[in-house]
Amino acid sequence: MSPTFVLVHGAFANSFSFAPLQAELALLGHRSAAVDLPGHGFEATFPAAYQAPQDAAGLATTPGSIKGVTLADNAARVIEVLERAKEHGPVILVGHSRGGATLTAVGNARPDLIDRIVYVSAWAPVDLDVGDYYAEPEMASVDVGVLAGAMVADPAAVGLLRSNFRTSDPAVLAGFKEAFLADGTDDEFLTMLNTFQPDENLDVGTSADRAQAETWGTIPKTYVRLSADTSVPPAIQDRMIREGDALTPDNPYDVHTLESSHLMWLVRPRPAAELLAGLAVS
Repeated sequence: MSPTFVLVHGAFANSFSFAPLQAELALLGHRSAAVDLPGHGFEATFPAAYQAPQDAAGLATTPGSIKGVTLADNAARVIEVLERAKEHGPVILVGHSRGGATLTAVGNARPDLIDRIVYVSAWAPVDLDVGDYYAEPEMASVDVGVLAGAMVADPAAVGLLRSNFRTSDPAVLAGFKEAFLADGTDDEFLTMLNTFQPDENLDVGTSADRAQAETWGTIPKTYVRLSADTSVPPAIQDRMIREGDALTPDNPYDVHTLESSHLMWLVRPRPAAELLAGLAVS
C-alpha cells in the first residue's frame, strides 16, 4: 500500500508552510497530512497588537494560547494523527527543524506507528538535550542574536517565546533572510515570513526525550541534509547523524542532501518531493 507522509513543522511555523510540498507530493501520487502542533495554525494567538499599526506594549504583554504547551503535548498530537493514518497503510513521519525533537519523542513512545522517520535539517538529540547543542562548536557560526533581536516579550512573564516577524527594522529583516532563506528572492522571503506565527512554546524536552535505542532506534531512519542551512548548519546536522548511527550501528541513517537553505526546500519543493517520493518506494 502507498504510504502516507505525516509532516511536522518547526518553530514559529505551522502546517500552512507545507502546502507547496503537499501539492508536489500529490502530483507524484502520494498522500500527505501536515500537522499543526498545539498552539499552532488556527490554534495560534495573533494579538491585535501584532497588526498594523503595532502596539509594542500590548504585544509584549498579551497572553498566548501556546503558554504551557509541552513537548509531550506535541508528541500526543502527532501520535493521534499517526494512529489515524496508520489505518490506511504505512506511514512516513517527516519533521523539520525544531519539529525533530517532537519526532524523536514520538519515536520513543510509539515506534509501531512509524514505518520510516525522516529528519530534514531537524533536531535529532542523542548525546545532549536540544538546547545544549547550541553551546557546541558545530553551532559557532549561528548568529543567535537574529531571533533575539526580534523578541518582544519576556518569556518568564508571558510563558512563551514571542517574536515580531512583522517588524520593519531592516537589520532584523536582513538577519532573518540570511538565517532562513538567503538563497531566495526578497519576495519569497517576505511571503514565507508572513506564514510564521509570533508565538512558540518554551519546552523542547529533557534528557528523557533523547533518542532511545530500544524504541526510536528500531525505526528505519533518513536524514536529509540541507547544505546551505545557516540556522541548523551542516556541521551540526552531520553530528546528529553520527550520534544516531553510533546509538544504533545496525540501523544507520539513510542520508541525502538537498542544496537548500533552512526554508528553500519548502519554497521550491519539487526536489524535496521527489526525494521523499523515492523513500516511499525504497
